[in-house]
Amino acid sequence: MNDYKKIKLKKFYFHPITIFLFLTLLTLIASSILSKFEIQATYNTINTSTKELEPTLVAVENLLSFDGLKFIISNATRNFLSFGPLGMLLISLIGLSVAEGTGFIETLTKRHISKFPKFTLTFLLIFISIISSLINEVGYAILIPLAALIYFISNRNPILGIITAFCGVSFGYGVSIFVGSMEVSLMDYTKVAASLIDENSHIALISNLIFIIVATIILSIVGTIIIEKIVSPKLGKYKKEDELAKTEQFQILNLEEQEQMQLEKDKYEKRGLRIALIITILIIFIFVYSLIPNLPYSGMLLDMKENAYVNQLFGENSYFQDGFTYLVSLLFILAGIAYGIGSKSIKNDKDIIENASKKFNERGSILILIFVASQFIAVFRKSNIGYIVTAWLASLLEHLSFSGLPLIIVTVILIALSNLLLTSTTSKWIIFSPVVVPMFMQANISPQFAQLVIRVADSMTKGYTPLLASFVIYIGYLNIYNLHKEKPYTIRKSLKLITPYFLLISVTWILLIIGWYIIGLPIGPGVYPTL
Repeated sequence: MNDYKKIKLKKFYFHPITIFLFLTLLTLIASSILSKFEIQATYNTINTSTKELEPTLVAVENLLSFDGLKFIISNATRNFLSFGPLGMLLISLIGLSVAEGTGFIETLTKRHISKFPKFTLTFLLIFISIISSLINEVGYAILIPLAALIYFISNRNPILGIITAFCGVSFGYGVSIFVGSMEVSLMDYTKVAASLIDENSHIALISNLIFIIVATIILSIVGTIIIEKIVSPKLGKYKKEDELAKTEQFQILNLEEQEQMQLEKDKYEKRGLRIALIITILIIFIFVYSLIPNLPYSGMLLDMKENAYVNQLFGENSYFQDGFTYLVSLLFILAGIAYGIGSKSIKNDKDIIENASKKFNERGSILILIFVASQFIAVFRKSNIGYIVTAWLASLLEHLSFSGLPLIIVTVILIALSNLLLTSTTSKWIIFSPVVVPMFMQANISPQFAQLVIRVADSMTKGYTPLLASFVIYIGYLNIYNLHKEKPYTIRKSLKLITPYFLLISVTWILLIIGWYIIGLPIGPGVYPTL
């Protein structure tokens, strides 16, 4: 009798770089087919000067045509260099590499941060990640690398730190403890859309302030429970691989001498941390002073051409907003060098550069991924598919005869769906605001609450799409800390990791906005869900 052995096929995993290439090719083919069928959509935009609706026609652009291919080839370099996350990530990595290379982050983590209870550390990370959206998307570039490093040093799974930071920024995007760039970018469109019904309608920057403060706290608490009770147990323990094979060494050490060496090391580390703390406080003082207008040599980071302080701080030409990543990186560099000098972990400038270069090179592989992802996102955006689907959803909403709570729920769902293909909050609101705001006002719902709905819907699905530019940082860092290189984190696997967080936070968002509307609590000072 012959024995037959079962042949087990080895599962093959595509690297995310390959997947992004496939998605780019798929987009090219889809654009060609859809353009042949003349797929298009019309949506209304509001002329801010005349305050009248103007129809805008958008059609699928064939990127397999002569002009389409010319665009892809001629803009490849520009797409890469102008890709938002690239500059922010590189600048933040320089600062983190210096701070890590001098031993500053490791000592700070081991002596202080690692002593935090797990729930406390997770809560703080999510809370900081949520409020980081005050300044657009800098949280992705700074907090994901930093969280991975801190968790790794603390003997916790760095993959968990990456997930926590990414979910905190993405699924809490647009809420904070103070008004920020979101208000500045949305308010004008809300105001003009409201004027279609009531010319005297007033929308203030603090119209959503109470809601976003409460939402920040609730999301941080719920997010902490999800991470620690659901996500963390599934990941398990992170098993570090030894860089060098262990060899037996026989040494006769004088215990007293060993103790003395440890005491001396502790002494220098404490001194390094003290000096780093002094430098940090000094830099933060200078930083804050630069944000105060009308003082001697102050206001350097403000756009003084604007009248309102929030616009000076978060406006389109704000120096604070544009330079925030650099300032944080500079803080890490100076604090790291101060620690290195104080602790004697560095002897000269060559030590700083060599150590920082080693740490930086370990994360260099992400640049290839960013290049490929930037081409995919640019190609998809150029195809207009995302704009057309969003316009269709806005048109669908316009033709639905809902009011009250059903109208709010359907609007949240439709905007959340559009967010999967059009991730820009402002671009979505340009299309949706002429529809949503008047419909809400006719249903006795305030335009300020309508603005709140776009923030909630945008946050719900923000991180659940590879079309989000900063998704590449998330998936890139998962693979940097992946111990099984033969099984890379694919887009599907990366989304699967955050699915529990995405689903439960989405439910939290919906319950929060429903409860707020039913109870009728103020969403801002003197502003309520209803008119």
